[in-house]
Amino acid sequence: MPLSGPKLNQPVDPCTLLERGMQARGRDPALVSADGSWSWRDLDAVSTRLAGNLLGLGLQPGDRVASLMPNRDALVIHYLACLKAGLVTTPLNYRYTAREIDHALEVGKVAVLVSHAERDADIAASKLAKSLPLGVITYGARDGSGRRLEALMEDPSPGRPLPPPDPAAPAAVFFTSGSTGPAKGVTHSFTSLGWIIASKGAGLECRPQDVVMPCSSLSHEGGFGFALGALSTGSRVVVPRSLDAGEVLPLLRAHRPTVLWMLPAALIALVREGHAARGDFASLRLCVSGGDKVSPELEKEFTELTGFPIDELYGMTEIGCASVNPPSGKNKLGSVGRLCPGFSLSIRDENGQELATGREGRLWISSPTMMIGYWGDAAATAATVKDGWLDTGDVMKVDADGYIWFRGRKKQIIVHDGSNISPQEVEEALIEHPAVAAVGVVGVHDLVHGENVCAFVTVRDGMARPGSQELIRFARERVGYKAPEITVLLDEMPLNPSGKVDRSALKRMAEAALHAPQ
Repeated sequence: MPLSGPKLNQPVDPCTLLERGMQARGRDPALVSADGSWSWRDLDAVSTRLAGNLLGLGLQPGDRVASLMPNRDALVIHYLACLKAGLVTTPLNYRYTAREIDHALEVGKVAVLVSHAERDADIAASKLAKSLPLGVITYGARDGSGRRLEALMEDPSPGRPLPPPDPAAPAAVFFTSGSTGPAKGVTHSFTSLGWIIASKGAGLECRPQDVVMPCSSLSHEGGFGFALGALSTGSRVVVPRSLDAGEVLPLLRAHRPTVLWMLPAALIALVREGHAARGDFASLRLCVSGGDKVSPELEKEFTELTGFPIDELYGMTEIGCASVNPPSGKNKLGSVGRLCPGFSLSIRDENGQELATGREGRLWISSPTMMIGYWGDAAATAATVKDGWLDTGDVMKVDADGYIWFRGRKKQIIVHDGSNISPQEVEEALIEHPAVAAVGVVGVHDLVHGENVCAFVTVRDGMARPGSQELIRFARERVGYKAPEITVLLDEMPLNPSGKVDRSALKRMAEAALHAPQ
């Protein structure tokens, strides 16, 4: 029988999620960063002002507004404004190349792009950014030319009432790489996003006295949801501009957060950086990590440094945070915890049959947080969601206490620094090299990054063998951060019985090389 988490009574209204904090402590800080601080009242006022000015540009509710921004308090304000205006916020991975930017703009049929000035060169290289209906809004421009986000935040708005959006209408599109092909647009309605916000706040047991620091990209659903979920409970949010120790440690010391959310790769770098001390973490009641498996090495080193363990969680862009080791309950190390409020799960075999407790099988999830679909891709939606259940593609088991244990990925996705990388996308980039005859890409375990991208390559007859750095540079020009860290030249590419590249064989070869005596 399916297993269900605690009941979740109702979703948060994304358009009014600041009300609890405003009513209780309107003049207290709500959003802080190294750049400054916003009280609850000021945050509400500036986001309402920006919402009106965005509509004043000619945008209509339902229009997609993309953002290419690093973590900034202005990005949170932008999200709040889009929700209030009924616009569809469409965050882009800040590491996107010009090619990937164009893909997202094309898929989302974006009306306008908000972009940090430090990405001007990539915007100039984009084929589509210059032809968007309302062009580009820049943030952080030194010369102050063009349309600026700062001005839209500061200037008086037209003052027209903001019409409440249809709860079933799209509210956000998050681009994510699947196990095959280019990124798809995971679409959440105002209702499903409201359930995500409510479930995250409840799952982390956030309280008005909490100070929450989401140390991950706010352009991904994880950081986005944790920030808005905390604000909805009246918790203060601290925004780190980057995830390196030089940014994070001063914020830990200055603002004394009680809840820290951080990806494993960034967390292990913080622990090993050498300057962190136990006292830096003394204010925390909870440190949660996910997006990739928390390794035993990270758990051990973090506990030795701080005196308490990491609470591991599990989630997907399509459903939000589905499970977490309960903050006020038992933390079973190695488990991804118990179901969050509002979630149900089913462990099934390859034929879709329910499995008994303790048996490993494919994890299916049902929840009101579930996406309404992949933007413009009904076939992909139908393949993933069936009869109200979403096939995660991950192999899990559930113990007698309801704790969930991750056992592997059915999908061939590579998770590097918390970002999903499609092997096929990297292969398609490398196959463009004139000397490459065939290529197969797999992920290999790495303690710091989760997985590194390893590319196996064969060379065309009569062509000079390219060097490793040449291939890496070639791929990086095409897929940016998704480029391989490791390349291996083969005399012959292993194929499976159907004639396709045998990634299982490549995976074994990569792992054998990783563990071979030096």
